[in-house]
Amino acid sequence: MTFGYVMVKKQTSLFDTDLSEGENLAHSPLANRIRPEEFSEFIGHSEIFQKYPYLHEQNFPSIILFGPSGTGKTTLARLLAHRSKKEFHTFNAVLGGVADLKKIISEAHDYKNLTGKYSIIFIDEIHRFNKAQQDALLPYIEVGAFTLIGATTENPRVSVNKALLSRMHIIELKILNTESIETILDNALKKTGLTFQKEFVHTIASYAAGDARVALNSLEAALKLHEPTKESVKELIIENARAFDKGGNRHYDVISAFIKSIRGSDPQAAILWLAVMIDGGEDPVFIARRLVISASEDVGNADPTALPLALAALQSVSQIGMPEARIILAQATTYLASTFKSNAAYNAINEALEHVKTNSTIEVPNHLRNYPPPETKPYLYPHSYDGHWVKQVYSPMETPVFYRPTNLGKEAGIKARIETLK
Repeated sequence: MTFGYVMVKKQTSLFDTDLSEGENLAHSPLANRIRPEEFSEFIGHSEIFQKYPYLHEQNFPSIILFGPSGTGKTTLARLLAHRSKKEFHTFNAVLGGVADLKKIISEAHDYKNLTGKYSIIFIDEIHRFNKAQQDALLPYIEVGAFTLIGATTENPRVSVNKALLSRMHIIELKILNTESIETILDNALKKTGLTFQKEFVHTIASYAAGDARVALNSLEAALKLHEPTKESVKELIIENARAFDKGGNRHYDVISAFIKSIRGSDPQAAILWLAVMIDGGEDPVFIARRLVISASEDVGNADPTALPLALAALQSVSQIGMPEARIILAQATTYLASTFKSNAAYNAINEALEHVKTNSTIEVPNHLRNYPPPETKPYLYPHSYDGHWVKQVYSPMETPVFYRPTNLGKEAGIKARIETLK
């Protein structure tokens, strides 16, 4: 069986992959050295074989393996290829272009003509393919020229071309639980003939965040500690296990939790998610922009000072940068999360837009026009009247009520004034 990495190359073992010529397997990371060679060693995903029974078949359809890092997507692809006894080519969507991909496709085609056997092409990080690269696969997948296995940490329903997606099956690998991670670590120790205290193995499994690769890398590092303690092992795994991924699902999940915590008036949760983003290297200007949106959408006229505060934070963060920008973000975050909330303005513009879209052209009353027709009743200038207000028609009579101020904060005063004017 042949394995490759952009350029196809011969491998000596199922798990001996991505190594330069002459490089010894013993020098590769532990996670690679103990990669499962049999399905019985593939831990933590028994449910997918029950849900997708075609994975047991030699000729399975083209699939996309979707799941967080370290859940076994690459390992599963190699196990499926090993069972199918097909030629196996690997390709990384980050490192290779269309020309490299077409070369592998050509090699798969030549192999079929020579031997009558089909190939599997495994594309890691398939979500990073642009439209042209994804389109290049379509005609081959359509006729079944080879079996395609894609792997992605991002939801393929969003990140993969719909035309390509319609020709493939999505298989989701869930995050690994602590028990599964601990079993993987125990198996690694058995395979390598090494020993480590059970307590420390459990600590690594507990803090690995479901990532088997992180757990194995941490175990390998912990084995080199001169006198490991529970605290030193815990510190090691926590430092390695924190994941953010500014371009992936976690990026969107965390910013969503951040904004929802502000909306829910929970400053403790909001500052926690802010810390997660800062620790993960999130762009501070991106965070500040979201604060500006929240100041209008979620705080609104209940506290009109929120918007200028958020704008000041955006300007300051843009000019100052990290690490000091964290202080500005913290001030704006805690204020927005703690103050009165109203989405009345947000609702008003959405309802008004819907009204405009579902009606014919809304005519401006003659007395409000820039150049009123002759003999139009005059426009009444409010500032010429007591209280700077005079009763006057400003829109067609059938205009609905869009803005409904709340009884909270400054908006309570706005509501009282509107009621008085009625």
